[in-house]
Amino acid sequence: MESLHLVVGLGNPGAEYLRTRHNAEFLVVEELARRASASWHFEKKFDARVAKLERGGQRILFVQPQTFMNLSGESAGGLMGFYQVPLDRLLVVTDDADLPLGEIRLRPKGSSGGHHGLESIEKHLGSREFARLKVGIGRKDGRREITGHVLGKFSAEEARLMEKVLQRAADQAACWVAEGSEKAMNRFNGVVNPEL
Repeated sequence: MESLHLVVGLGNPGAEYLRTRHNAEFLVVEELARRASASWHFEKKFDARVAKLERGGQRILFVQPQTFMNLSGESAGGLMGFYQVPLDRLLVVTDDADLPLGEIRLRPKGSSGGHHGLESIEKHLGSREFARLKVGIGRKDGRREITGHVLGKFSAEEARLMEKVLQRAADQAACWVAEGSEKAMNRFNGVVNPEL
């Protein structure tokens, strides 16, 4: 399907993970689906929540794998194969502890950086040649061990900043679909101004 784009937000299913740092990417695709008035439904064969946008020749699947983060490739790989989506039409939205909270960065390809969700997708696709939009969640005191941090909830102040980040990340993803990586990177990569 030549005109179809896939935007996959990584995260963990279940109420205990709602609005945690590790699920920032779920929130980005939820915002994209909300803007498109696209309804979510569960696709059992892909173990994923999917919302579809078909408007004015534009066809996009917004995806939330329900496999838990470390097995995200099972859902993403299955959807890519079923819909025959080329790698250059896949955007994976992921959190990144090496980026400060409030910063976003899109790249047309790259390494997983140790992110298990990205590693799973790379393994299932046999490639790193797909775009990824990284949402910075920072590290607590620069520590390497970050499990508690990434699975923790945002503070009230962080949550206010994240609302701005989610809007900008959604804008960047929409720009990527419409105009490609180069313009999306040039226009949106960087620190989100909390005052705007």
